[in-house]
Amino acid sequence: MAAMTEGTIDSAPQGRSRPQALSRPLAVGVKRGLAHRCPACGEGRLYRSYLKVDDACEACDHALGEYRADDGPAYLTILLIGHLIVAPLLLFPFIWEWPAQYVLPMTLIPVAALILLVLPRIKGAFLGVLWATKAARA
Repeated sequence: MAAMTEGTIDSAPQGRSRPQALSRPLAVGVKRGLAHRCPACGEGRLYRSYLKVDDACEACDHALGEYRADDGPAYLTILLIGHLIVAPLLLFPFIWEWPAQYVLPMTLIPVAALILLVLPRIKGAFLGVLWATKAARA
């Protein structure tokens, strides 16, 4: 076993791991993204407007603009809402029996509101996954 000196990277006592700065746990990134916080520090805000990601974190100066979410969050949102809300909704008889002028506004308005509510959270979680996997733009 090599002698450990105080200035080397392996100077941590045995039994203790290296600092967590290099570690990027997936669950932490997703949790911070769902909360609309910077995945790196958890302090700074993630968005400057509804879905526009800040260029850099205001707290830790992490380059948030380097993560490209593209269409992934929109796809996951539609997939989630479609399978968990729309598909079961089709099992209710009033959908098929009532006139369309009543059913459409009664179902489409809440579903659209739910999609608009969920989309930023899914995008934040998606950005947290990108941060955890170090999938930044090259």
